[in-house]
Amino acid sequence: MTDLFYTSKDGKNTVHACLWTPAGEAKGVVQIIHGMSEYAERYAPFAEFLVKNGFIVCAEDHLGHGKTVKSDADFGYFNDAHDYSIVLEDIHELKLTVQQQTGDLPWFVMGHSMGSFFCRNYIAKYGKEFRGAVIMGSGFKSKATLNTALAMVKMNALFCGWRNRSKLVKSLAFGSYNNKFKPARTDGDWLSKNTENVDNYIADSLCGFDFTNNGYYVLFSVIKRACSQKVINAVPKDLPVYFVAGEKDPVGDYGKGVIKAVNKFHKAGIKDVSLTLYDDCRHEILNDDCKDTVQRDILDFYTGILDGREV
Repeated sequence: MTDLFYTSKDGKNTVHACLWTPAGEAKGVVQIIHGMSEYAERYAPFAEFLVKNGFIVCAEDHLGHGKTVKSDADFGYFNDAHDYSIVLEDIHELKLTVQQQTGDLPWFVMGHSMGSFFCRNYIAKYGKEFRGAVIMGSGFKSKATLNTALAMVKMNALFCGWRNRSKLVKSLAFGSYNNKFKPARTDGDWLSKNTENVDNYIADSLCGFDFTNNGYYVLFSVIKRACSQKVINAVPKDLPVYFVAGEKDPVGDYGKGVIKAVNKFHKAGIKDVSLTLYDDCRHEILNDDCKDTVQRDILDFYTGILDGREV
C-alpha cells in the first residue's frame, strides 16, 4: 500500500488516501468510499483481494476521519461550511490524482454505509466517468424524516455549537440499531454477527468516535440528497449499479430500505440495477461471516462488466 496526500477542497486540510496496486498489468481501478466513523485502511483485506485479481484500488480518509484528521477535536467534524459537497469533491480529487498514474483504465466505485450515500451523489454528478458502481450497506429515508433530523441538529448547534457531540442526536439516529440483537453483548452488535469484527472495531481508536453536530448535519444532508428522486434521476441510465447489504442491517431497515432505493433507481429508468441481500448478515458485510461470498460477488460484478457479460 502507498500513502497519498492532497489538499482538501476546504482549503485548510490535507487529505490522506491509500493506493493498492497489482504487480502486473491492471485491468481496472476500484475507488472505495468508506463509511461513518471509520477510515480507508480498514478496507485493506478487500483491496488486497481485488489487487490479486488485477485491480488497482484507492480510497481516501474523509475530512473528520482517519489520518486526514489533525487533532482529536476534529474527529466527526467535516468543514466549517457544513457542506457535503466539499467531501464529495475531495472524493473526486482522489480519482483525478490516481488517474494521473492509471490513465484511461476502466474506473469502478464502491461506497459503504455513509459512503454509499456519498457514492449515490457521486454517480449522479460524475456517473459518466464510471463503468459500474456498488452501493453497500445503504438504505432509504423520507424527506420528512431527514428534514426533522436536520432541524434537530441545527437547534442543538444553536445552543451548544457545531462541535458539540450530542448524546441526544446520537441516540435518535442510532439508538434503535441494537434492538433486534438483544441481549446485546456490546453497543456495536448491529455491525456484525462476527464478534471478532465488533471487538476490533471497538478497540480501534480511529473507529466508533461520536459525530459532532457538524458531522450529523453533513451526514443527514448527503442522505437527503441521495434519496431525492432528482439525484437518482441524474444517474446515467446505462450505468450498472449493484446494491449489496445484509438482510439484518438496520441501516437498510432490514432490507426494506434497500429494496425501496432499488425501486427508486428502477423508476428513474436506470437499466441495470441489481440487488443481493445476504441472509442473517448485518451492516459490515465485508467483515461479517459472509465476507468471502460478498468479495466474490463484487468481483464478479466488476469483471462481468469488463467481459461484457450479463451481471
